[in-house]
Amino acid sequence: MLQRKLIATGLLAASMLPGLAFAQDASKPAEPVKAAESPKPPYSLTANVYLVSDYFFRGITQTWDKPAIQGGFDFVHDSGVYLGTWLSNVSGNQYAGGSLEWDLYGGYNYKINDDFTVGAGVYYYYYPGANFDKAAAPLPGVSQTFNTFEGNLTAGWKWVSFKFSYAFSNYFGATTSTGYTDSTSGTYYPELNVAFPLSSVEGLSLIGHAGYTHYSAKLSTPNVNGDTDPSYADWKFGVSYVWKDGWTLGAYYVGTSNTGFYKNTTSFANSQVKDLGGTGGYVTAGRTF
Repeated sequence: MLQRKLIATGLLAASMLPGLAFAQDASKPAEPVKAAESPKPPYSLTANVYLVSDYFFRGITQTWDKPAIQGGFDFVHDSGVYLGTWLSNVSGNQYAGGSLEWDLYGGYNYKINDDFTVGAGVYYYYYPGANFDKAAAPLPGVSQTFNTFEGNLTAGWKWVSFKFSYAFSNYFGATTSTGYTDSTSGTYYPELNVAFPLSSVEGLSLIGHAGYTHYSAKLSTPNVNGDTDPSYADWKFGVSYVWKDGWTLGAYYVGTSNTGFYKNTTSFANSQVKDLGGTGGYVTAGRTF
């Protein structure tokens, strides 16, 4: 008899369990249904804008020692393919009839491991409206743009990078019609760049650069300084500070080796004369979005 009572009690308890479970679940708030996360796109698209106190390109001012506003867009795919465009104002003293540099570039970077990368790309420098025939004292019958097309090879290790650029076109308007002994296609520019992060201050880096512009031709007659060889070395060092939200500040000192060729450079727009070589400095502030 006792055994039957135990069995009956057990059956009764079992029959009540679903109700008890339901009561417990009813008192517990339902977990929200999570929305499905969108997959991360296999590319990044960024924009940047900067103000600089002077625009230096390979050691030589491009704005006649005046400020510039610069900016661009970059598309980078996870495969290593990249495309971009960049713009800056330039001086009509150096680019006759022009005031804008518009660059277009693209290429491919291959990541060997977390430390090493290699790549190859092309770069086109375009100066809308600029032409030698718009100079204040134009050369007779000369119509020559400053547009330049280059290819490049790159290699990087952590905070050190090397780049070799090679001109497939005449180099920024330097041709036989503008006073050179031959075409300047084949002019090349090797450069070494360093951005060493300081562990003591997050976001602060020491910046170093050294490059050499080797022209494939010389002037057919000496310039006002009695020099015919435009080839020169350039260097830069300074500091850069980057905030996490994309803001950047930088201060740099630059210089070139061939001051004899680039001093007393006459403006294309007027009778002004300037030393485009030598040393100088600039500061920059901007943001990447």
